[in-house]
Amino acid sequence: MRPHRRAWLKGAGASLAGLWLAACDQLTRNAQFMGFIGSAENLNRQVQRLVTDRTALAREFSPAEISPDFRPNGTRSPADPEYVALRDAGFADYRLVIDGLVERPLALTLAELRGEPARTQITRHDCVEGWSSIGKWTGAKLGPLLDQAGLKPQARYLVFHCADTLGEGPHGRYYESIDLVDAYHPQTILAYEMNDAPLPVPHGAPVRLRVERQLGYKHAKYVMRIEAVESFAHIAGGRGGFWEDRGYEWYAGI
Repeated sequence: MRPHRRAWLKGAGASLAGLWLAACDQLTRNAQFMGFIGSAENLNRQVQRLVTDRTALAREFSPAEISPDFRPNGTRSPADPEYVALRDAGFADYRLVIDGLVERPLALTLAELRGEPARTQITRHDCVEGWSSIGKWTGAKLGPLLDQAGLKPQARYLVFHCADTLGEGPHGRYYESIDLVDAYHPQTILAYEMNDAPLPVPHGAPVRLRVERQLGYKHAKYVMRIEAVESFAHIAGGRGGFWEDRGYEWYAGI
């Protein structure tokens, strides 16, 4: 290939790439296009729910299969002043709030949470980054806590408000959400122990969500409040989670 032709093709390719990126940017700003993408995601979720049993248990493993090095993902040590104060006091003043569309709002100490019906499970954490690790988790079963709080009929989702801030601006605080099917799944727990020890700070101390039928970014760490809602359209970016507001799918079932 002649040098000037090769240079022309390289330039043309760069121009096309630039046009494509510009087009993508315009599409993401187009409400009609994003609405179409959202509809496709909803259809994909509905089809998945038709062909899979969402009450089936995720695979559990033996103690010998626990990963020797379970890497933490996301925030490893929140710098938010409220969290730092709780951590430095050994989480003595921690309260897990369950409110929103409930009849009896709760504010549980860590000791009270440990006294609730619990479950221990050894499961695999699958990260969207492409790695997996196996860990042992012990925590309060979420379903009985919701029954204790008494969900109102219009409640459809749970929003997990966390103590860590990952982004700038009003929507920078981490949050996640799940529906009631996943909330009442027997393996969905609020973990306060990992590998037979108190949950470490890099893994979400004092409490993190384990929702074993979903990818890792749904497993909210540093959970401070669980809000029962009819819709999350009014919360942060309105798509149901910190990463979902930035383009991830809301339903990350595996």
